Amino acid sequence: MTTTFSSALASAFERYLILKQALGRRYAIEGQVLLSLDHFLGKQTPGRDLTAETFRAWCQTQEHITSGVRRNRMRIVRNFCLYRRRREPECYVPNLLLFPRPHQPVHPYIFTETEIQQLIELSSRLGRTPQSPLRPELFRLVVVLLFTTGLRRGELLRLTVGDYDPRQGTLLIRSTKFHKSRLLPLAKDVCREVEHYFNIRRQHRLSVEADTPLVGSNYGGGRSYTPPSLRWGLERLLKWAKIRTPQGRLPRTHDARHSFAVNALLRWYRLGADVQSKLPFLAAYMGHVSVLSTYHYLHFVEPLASQASARFAQGYGSLVNHLLRLKGAVR
Repeated sequence: MTTTFSSALASAFERYLILKQALGRRYAIEGQVLLSLDHFLGKQTPGRDLTAETFRAWCQTQEHITSGVRRNRMRIVRNFCLYRRRREPECYVPNLLLFPRPHQPVHPYIFTETEIQQLIELSSRLGRTPQSPLRPELFRLVVVLLFTTGLRRGELLRLTVGDYDPRQGTLLIRSTKFHKSRLLPLAKDVCREVEHYFNIRRQHRLSVEADTPLVGSNYGGGRSYTPPSLRWGLERLLKWAKIRTPQGRLPRTHDARHSFAVNALLRWYRLGADVQSKLPFLAAYMGHVSVLSTYHYLHFVEPLASQASARFAQGYGSLVNHLLRLKGAVR
């Protein structure tokens, strides 16, 4: 562990982070929040414990950030206190009711197949720069991968050329959430997109070595795109395509992952597949521990609602009508 604690709670902080990381969690952000609290306690009276007063004073140092982020940081401290209470029953635990109110959950934007195709076509309009001479080809590949694999943004940006296996047509997602890795089989047309991009790189004498970032630029010796630079390119495409949420905002990058899951269900319904039996495969492909995590991405929107309703009517419509007739006869 590289994080160094120095307050009276240093050993408790260290034990807590070691436990969480042993369970497969990175806890990098949580570690920084606890380190901030540790430094704050260290500036107080030597050996001072965490109390309602010191916690309130630390929270005041966080007032420059949004209420949602502040609430999350306070919850991180509270979870640590709950862990600590197992050994020290009398220790202070913040009252959750006194935290800032949570924001309403953001409703994801579900892209249609037509909109996805539009984004792919518009990628050719992106300008080239000395730092990113293949920006149009690169963002075409980015859009294809986001909507056909459901990758998380961080997973996409960590990909290297060597993670693609042309013989097997697979993409290796390394050490992602909970330190898991997974191997994603790609559709043949997606493989053609990846290999076409590699050929373009060779034509421009750009590196295709195994450790080369897949979503990279010439800046800084060939580093991967940063989240803001990736977001900039995608926002340009969204503006050109005039795609906005019902509230008038641009969709998020993460909405592509939601769209992937919903469109997968929609294809299965159209093919007449047993959707319930396929959900574990979708969960594994998306890198989820269980199907319960996948349900977060499954939204009952049109035309999925129509397909599900039609499936139900086909399987149980006659039974429902029979029950309705019986109910009418009884009356």
